[in-house]
Amino acid sequence: MQLFYQPELDTNSTSVGFDKEESRHITRVLRKSTGDLIHITNGKGLMFQGELGLVEPKHCEAYITKVEKLPALPYRLHLAVAPTKSNDRFEWFLEKATEIGISRITPLLCDHSERKQINWERYHKILVSAMKQSLQAHLPELDELTSFSNFIDEQAALKGIKAIAHCEESSKTPLKTLLGEQESVDILVLIGPEGDFSPAEIEKAVTAGFEATSLGEQRLRTETAALVACHTAALIRS
Repeated sequence: MQLFYQPELDTNSTSVGFDKEESRHITRVLRKSTGDLIHITNGKGLMFQGELGLVEPKHCEAYITKVEKLPALPYRLHLAVAPTKSNDRFEWFLEKATEIGISRITPLLCDHSERKQINWERYHKILVSAMKQSLQAHLPELDELTSFSNFIDEQAALKGIKAIAHCEESSKTPLKTLLGEQESVDILVLIGPEGDFSPAEIEKAVTAGFEATSLGEQRLRTETAALVACHTAALIRS
C-alpha cells in the first residue's frame, strides 16, 4: 500500500488534488490510472481511500470513497532532545522515532549544544516521509528549537511522567520502572547533547519536578538514547 499525505483533508472532503511531484509519482513511478484506488492521510488520525479520476503527469485528482478514523497511541510520548552536531544522526532519530511511535518532538538548545540552528522544514519532511512509509495516520508534532530554560519553565506545571536522562553520578530510576509504576498517559523525557546536560540544567529540571532516569548501563549517544526512550515507551505502554 502506498500512502499519500494531504493535511487539508477532513471528514467533509469529497475530493483531493495532488501537486506536480506527487502526480509524477502516481503516474510515472506507481503507474496508476483512472479508477485505481489510493490511500491518503491528513496526519491527524484520518485515513482516506480515494479513486483516481484525473490522472496526468503534472496533476492528479481523486474522489474520496471512504474515511476511517484510526486510533492514536495509547500514551502520549513527548521527547525533548538536543540536536546532534551530526545532522544525519538527528534526522535518523526523527525517522526511526516516527516509525516506532511518538507524539511530539522538541529540539532543545542546551548549555553544551553544538548545533544551535535547525532546518525545521527539512525535519518536518522527514517526519512526513517516515509516517507515510510506516503507514501511520498520526504525524508527530514538531516544535521549533527551544532553549532548555524556557522549555522547563513551560513544562513545570505539567502533570504526568517527567524524566531527565543524564550521565551525572546520582540516584536514578530506570525509565522502564517509571513507565511501569506510573499510570499517566503523558510521558515527557529530556535527552541532552553530546556533552550532556550541565549541572545547572539538571538542577533546574529536578527542581521543576523532573525525575532523574537511566536508559541502561551503557553510555549512549544522544540519538541512540532518544530512540531507546521511544522504544521503551512502546514496549511498556503498547
